[in-house]
Amino acid sequence: MEPKKAFKSFRYKNTLVWKSARRGMVSALGKPSLEVGSPPEFRGEPGIWTPEDLLVGALNSCLMLTFLALSQSKGLGPLGYESEAEGLLENVDGRYRVTEITVEPRVAVKSQADLEAAQKIMENVEPNCFISNSISAKVKLSPEFRIDPTD
Repeated sequence: MEPKKAFKSFRYKNTLVWKSARRGMVSALGKPSLEVGSPPEFRGEPGIWTPEDLLVGALNSCLMLTFLALSQSKGLGPLGYESEAEGLLENVDGRYRVTEITVEPRVAVKSQADLEAAQKIMENVEPNCFISNSISAKVKLSPEFRIDPTD
């Protein structure tokens, strides 16, 4: 029988300081600070990052990074990756929660063989993304692929 693999644990720390009204400043050692607040629909002001934005952005970026890590492990070098994500915040049983996040990645590769490899890799992205494994919202991944042959 194969011995169990030992996994490491990691901690991530940040600090939040209330500034005024419904705004605060989140910071972490060695990183730029980020102003955060309530969205306008919850008495906040426009133009500020909200917890809702950050949750959707965390999933969007985790899916990209998971795709890139899996691609690297399979020897695939995509030519491009960009994605749009949208979260749905709903009142369920008297409580607001993000119930669904749709992510639409667009991946560019250089050949038909790479396209097939990228599609196969994408099938494993959502189950291997630690953010999607950490939230209860339904994750809908709708990728598009294109071939961009280089000269």
